[in-house]
Amino acid sequence: MFRLAHISDAHLGPLPDVTYRDLASKRVLGYVNWQRNRRRHMHDAVIDALVADIKASAPDHLAVTGDLVNLALDGEIEMAKHWLETLGSPHDVSVVPGNHDAYVPGAFDKVCRAWAPWMTGDGVNSPVDRNSFPYLRVRGNVALIGITTARATAPFMANGFFMEEQAERLGKVLDDTAKQGLFRAIMIHHPPVRGAVPQHKRLFGIARFHKVIRRHGAELVLHGHSHLPSLFTIGARAAKVPVVGVAAAGQAPGSKHPAAQYNIFEIDGEQGNWRLRLIRRGLTGPALPPSDLQTMDLDVPAGAAGQAGIALVRS
Repeated sequence: MFRLAHISDAHLGPLPDVTYRDLASKRVLGYVNWQRNRRRHMHDAVIDALVADIKASAPDHLAVTGDLVNLALDGEIEMAKHWLETLGSPHDVSVVPGNHDAYVPGAFDKVCRAWAPWMTGDGVNSPVDRNSFPYLRVRGNVALIGITTARATAPFMANGFFMEEQAERLGKVLDDTAKQGLFRAIMIHHPPVRGAVPQHKRLFGIARFHKVIRRHGAELVLHGHSHLPSLFTIGARAAKVPVVGVAAAGQAPGSKHPAAQYNIFEIDGEQGNWRLRLIRRGLTGPALPPSDLQTMDLDVPAGAAGQAGIALVRS
């Protein structure tokens, strides 16, 4: 059995010192949002508790699906690099960037340089850039496939983009890993399903993503961005693929969003007979450490399309 942990949207704080020059961009809106909202509800103590619980559960690998930072300041990007070092070896931790990691023009390139060890495919020695995605890592009988949807956007927008060039590369990776009989887990920041987030946060290229999955197949899609522990499926009839979101890793109890959680996926079996179990662990209140919120078996392929509507069972 392979055990894959999944976290997202840490939004690490506090913000480093910010200059007027730093705020002469879209960042001024993010800075105001941090001061008014995120600063009160996103706490390092919560992230620390979650990470400690993940390490105690000793997963085989950890997937981090974006938004490690807030305004993509140079100091934030460097701080996030040190945080990744505390999570584990780059061999054991895989990252894809989120929209906050590419908050302003130029930030995505800086993130690629700083976090390259955690976003590099097996056997790849070239620098990480936009054309490096999707990247592929094989751990046990699991193919971990990292996609980027991150791009700097206009003020008040937080959209993602999945374009044709990356779609073509993803199709080839999915075909190659299927031939190897691997369980294919795709990591992406923006949820690749309609209605998962408001229009100003949605992914452009959802239909393109669905076309790739229908044509080439996959066993699991992990995403962040919504800050919700969601479950959707995509695909046709008997080939539906579970698409699983997770609450923000730094979210303290008491906000409009669910308190911090992480997912554990237990993957067993072989091609044509995969068995997948999802366990959600997270905070139910101010008391620590996290506890099990939900355990369920997911069909591979999964069941009916759309929001699954499965209620959390709190321990």
